[in-house]
Amino acid sequence: MTGTPAPFTADDYQARMERAARAADAGLAGVLVAPGPDLVWLTGYAPPAATERLTLLVLAAGQAPVLVVPTLEAPDAEKAAGAPALTLRDWTDGKDPYATTAPLLDAAGRFGVSDNAWALHLLGLQKALPGTSYVSLTEGLPMLRAVKDAAELERLAAAGEAADATYEEILKVSFAGRRESEVAGDLADLLRRFGHSQVDFTVVGSGPNGANPHHEAGERVIENGDMVVLDFGGLKHGYGSDTSRTVHVGEPSAEERRVHDVVREAQEAAFRAVRPGIACQDVDRVARAHITESGYGDRFIHRTGHGIGVTTHEPPYMIEGEEQPLVPGMCFSVEPGIYLPGRFGVRIEDIVTVTEDGGRRLNNTSREMAVVH
Repeated sequence: MTGTPAPFTADDYQARMERAARAADAGLAGVLVAPGPDLVWLTGYAPPAATERLTLLVLAAGQAPVLVVPTLEAPDAEKAAGAPALTLRDWTDGKDPYATTAPLLDAAGRFGVSDNAWALHLLGLQKALPGTSYVSLTEGLPMLRAVKDAAELERLAAAGEAADATYEEILKVSFAGRRESEVAGDLADLLRRFGHSQVDFTVVGSGPNGANPHHEAGERVIENGDMVVLDFGGLKHGYGSDTSRTVHVGEPSAEERRVHDVVREAQEAAFRAVRPGIACQDVDRVARAHITESGYGDRFIHRTGHGIGVTTHEPPYMIEGEEQPLVPGMCFSVEPGIYLPGRFGVRIEDIVTVTEDGGRRLNNTSREMAVVH
């Protein structure tokens, strides 16, 4: 396992806020960021708990960043790594937080708003400034966090390494005769053992449950002869992991091997297609074409991939209609699958980053079908 990376500095956060303000200036009056992953990425600040009290970062080209916070939470905000690059403006209970925020905004401006902002707060701003309009950041600035710098790539690689170590260890445990939930618990324990501070999901889809891509590990007892889809990930050093492998309990049938081979070949072809300049949808098209040509096109029922960073799912998305070109530093999953209802499913997934001349996998465990006991 790699060591703990150096923390991000106030200069790092200042550069991110400046970049967001410049990007917004191309078509927006500014960016409004509520508590959540965007706020953490831009400032290093995560409020102590979800709250109905307004906390909002205001970014606009030509003006210093301002973080509006409740007075009782201002001491925590002042401790954030990005606080030296911010001006804090606090408001007290009993006062109108929107009256505090309104002077910071262009009264007729169009603003990008973080996707998880509360409707309560957005409606409050609209009431205070009826001439304003709003667009979600996913729509207005979809690539805000998409291109990772070297320090972010280091963290993503460490998360991928930990997920790989988790997979290598899970192959050593017993599957047959145990509930899916027990194996899922093993996966969660292993992710934490290898440095994850947060486990986001541990999918264990055995037999017919594997035909549901987002199956919640349940009480089904895994049997000899089952195909088992494993999909797991979370956060390490604040950045995400997400990998899938499909194993078999005992020797697989010829059909099971064929389906697994088709998915493995589709995943390899899609990975080899990754390079700067191609559209996100082209990665999906390559994987989907191979599965379709193999006769299983109608059983590949989800997109080929999603971005990853401070969250395990974020833009860009590898799906038909997404014409955003790939750029060095982008990180996303490549995870085709085939799902045969009532029988079994297969999915193989790696996190990939775009390099100057192609792509690099951040997951490096074998993609061959593993036989477990």
